[in-house]
Parts: sequence; C-alpha cells; structure tokens
Amino acid sequence: MPPRTNDSAPDGGGHPVPPAPGAETTRPVRAEHARDTGRGDEVPGAAAPGRPAAGRRRARGLRLLSCAALLAVAASAGAVAVGGGRDGAGAGAADAAPAAVAGVLAGGDLGAGIRSLQAHLRAQPKDAAGWATLGTAYVEQARTQGDPSRYPQAERALRRSLALAPGNDQALSGQAALAAARHDFTGALAYADRALERNPYSERALCSRVDALVELGRYEEAGTAATTADRRRPGVPAFTRYAYVRELRGDVRTAREVLRRALGSAASPADVAYVATALGQLAWNQGDHGAALEHYARALAADDGYLPALEGRARAQAASGDRAGAVAALERIVARSPLPGPLVALGELYEDRGGDGDRARARDQYALVDAWTALARAGGVDAGLDTALAAADHGDAGAALRAARAEWDRRHSVHTADALAWALHVNGRDEEALPYARRATATGYRNAAFLYHRGVIEKAAGRDGAARDSLTAALELNPGFSPTGARTARAALKELGAAR
Repeated sequence: MPPRTNDSAPDGGGHPVPPAPGAETTRPVRAEHARDTGRGDEVPGAAAPGRPAAGRRRARGLRLLSCAALLAVAASAGAVAVGGGRDGAGAGAADAAPAAVAGVLAGGDLGAGIRSLQAHLRAQPKDAAGWATLGTAYVEQARTQGDPSRYPQAERALRRSLALAPGNDQALSGQAALAAARHDFTGALAYADRALERNPYSERALCSRVDALVELGRYEEAGTAATTADRRRPGVPAFTRYAYVRELRGDVRTAREVLRRALGSAASPADVAYVATALGQLAWNQGDHGAALEHYARALAADDGYLPALEGRARAQAASGDRAGAVAALERIVARSPLPGPLVALGELYEDRGGDGDRARARDQYALVDAWTALARAGGVDAGLDTALAAADHGDAGAALRAARAEWDRRHSVHTADALAWALHVNGRDEEALPYARRATATGYRNAAFLYHRGVIEKAAGRDGAARDSLTAALELNPGFSPTGARTARAALKELGAAR
C-alpha cells in the first residue's frame, strides 16, 4: 500500500497536497460561506476520536547511484547559495525584496524568483525581509521538486533574517513552514504562534498553524484555526485547509464546494494547479475516478510539470483500467523525483501486472524508498510515517512497528493511528491493533485504505461480521484504492463469505 500522508507527494489516500503557494487571490470569498450548500454546520471541527537479470541490476544500480548523488547534495547543502560577499554598508534591515521578485514568486516561476532573490541579496545582504522570503522560497522549492536538500538552505536563510531583525514575523512564519515540511509539527505550531503574536494576519502563519494542528491530530482546534484563517485572510491557502478539515469530518459536500470556490478565485497557474489537484484527490477518495482525471487535467493544463497532479492522474488511470498508461507515467515521475508515494505505487502496479521480471522491478522500487528516507533525514525531515507504511507492506515488519510507534509518540492523527494499526497487524498483534484501526476511522474521514486495513485486522482478530462490513465499505468507496490492496480485500471477502 502506498503511503497516505502529508509527508510526501500526495497519493490515493487523500491527504492534502502540501501548503499552497502564499500568493493572495484577487477575488477572495469566505470559505465558510460554502456551508450554505453543505450540511449547515456553523464552525468546522472534528468528531471524536528470482534475482534480477544483469540489465536490471545495472538499471537499479544507476537509480540507486542517482539517489546517492542526491544524498551527497543534501549532506553538503550547508550554505545558502547567494555568494559569500561582505555585508553592504548601505542596506538596512527593513529593506524589502523588489516587488518584481515577489511577483515572480507569486506567479509560480519559483526558480527565476529564487535567482532574483539571490542576486538582490548579494547587493543588499542586510535585507531581513529578503532573507525571509528566500528561506520560504527554498521550502516551497523542496516541496514542489521533492528535494529535501533545500531545507538546510532554508534554515540558514531564515536564521539570517532573524539575526538581522529579531522576531520578525516573516522569518518566524517561514520557520513554521519549514518545521511543518520537516514533519516537526510541534515546532511548526510554536513558530506559527510566535509569528501570529507579531502579526495576527500573517497568511503563512495562519495556514501553518492549521497544518500543524491537523497533523498533530488536534482536529477540533484545527477547525477553529481554519475558520480564523478564513476570516482574517480569505484566499486559496485558507480555503484548501478549511476544505480538508471538513473532509476529515466526513463533510465531503462542503469540502468540494469550498475547493470549487477556491478554484474560481485562483489567480495564478500555481494556485490553479494546486486547487485542481486537491479537487482531484477529493474525487479520488470518493472513488470518482473520472472526475479525478478531469481535475488533474485542469491542474496539468495550468502547470504540466506539477508532480502531485501527475501522480494523482497516474493513480486514477490505473483505477480506470489504463494500467499501461499509469505504469509509464509513474516511471517518468520516479525518474524525476523518487518519492515514497510514487515508488510504492509503481511497485504495486508491477506486482499486479505480474510479467517477466515485474517482481524484481517492484523490489527495486521498494528498495529506493530507503534511499529517499536517507535523503530526507539528511535534510532534517522526520520520515517515520513514510517508513512505517512502506516497510509494513514491502519491507521489515519490525522496522515498520518501531517507526509507527515513534510517530505515534509524536502525534495522534488518523494517519498515524492507521499506520500503527497496520504495523501491529503485520507483526501479528491484531488485538492490540484494533483500537488504533477504529480510531483511524472514527472522525468520519472517508478513506478506503483505512477501511481496508481495519477490515483485514478485524478478520485476523476473528471479528468476521465487522470485517465484512469494513472490507465491503472500502471497495464500495474506492475499488481502485490500491491494485494489491483491492485484490486482497476481494479475496478476504470471498473467504468470509465461504465461512458463513
């Protein structure tokens, strides 16, 4: 099963895409107004808790060398890449980056924006706001390109901003975004709160606060924070977070309406790609693969290289019967960005295809997850949840359980509950797993993979009736949630039917 988290590129599990670009929208409308067409709730909140042939070996070796090269970059990425010139005497701490640079960043040409910022900071090295903007841009670049080597650079830029202007809210909100990207959600919440003490209307801090509370499993507080963000700074970043909190409660109708309004207010290609991808993921979670493909097409029309949309489209292609197209697409994606989600998805499609050499090809994909994990850790990322999920299905069961327990000690989200339940199951501890599987499905969040995990655990624990219900619900919700998982679910239901 592919990871279903916010920790890597989005996938079929429905977790939201990482934070949207910080550009404001030009036609803001309040997200909470969408409840007129939803269920009518006043305020968002959460409910209760054969060995490969020589050619394949060479190909795998090249791929592993590629990951190793990325790892070397991450390990050496200590200095911010703006040159080492002396601080200029004429630049003050309050000097802002040129408006043209901010426009480039908002417009989605991140590489050009970063290069412009670097040139600006060579000339104005005491520009605290410029350093804060650069640090935040590095976080965004790491996210969109799947390259954690940018995180140490972001950290240094943000620290330099704070050294020049202690306590400035731009750098603090950038540190909140960086901490969230590294999966330090407690730290992200602390930085966001500090930034909001300085500037209660900081869009990035408001949104990072929602992200942190969601990932910590504090859903009621996340709902309140999403409403606050929507009221203070209505726009695409607040809308998408508001929608995800609604989805976590099972209010898919309101989540869809909010995202549609957000798409209507999106002013840049980056925002269009981001919101359309979120709509695609929402449709995917509900098993509407045709609608998902339409949304992903809209996203890719705005940005034909947007990785989350490319991955989402490949999953929807597979679920719609175009397995060959999905395999080809995922092969291109992992060649560009070998993240756990697409690596595992591609491996499972190889397994499901079952042709000559496909099992070895699948093993190669799973092995590369370990290389990504090392890269991520070198960039300061806590990759425990990705490790737990990938190892539980395709690796070391003991390692999966250790990673899942460590993650649960840090945060109690539905995704960590699901990961811990599944890790306990693959270690034969199903009675212990059951409460966590139930907790993962307790908020109303509609996720076929969670229901599948719960059903398999219930079957192993002898709860045949409950297992039938959970497995049936998983396949009814999204029969294409995973090629290998769906096949296992159908086989389990057949066994349960024969046992009646």
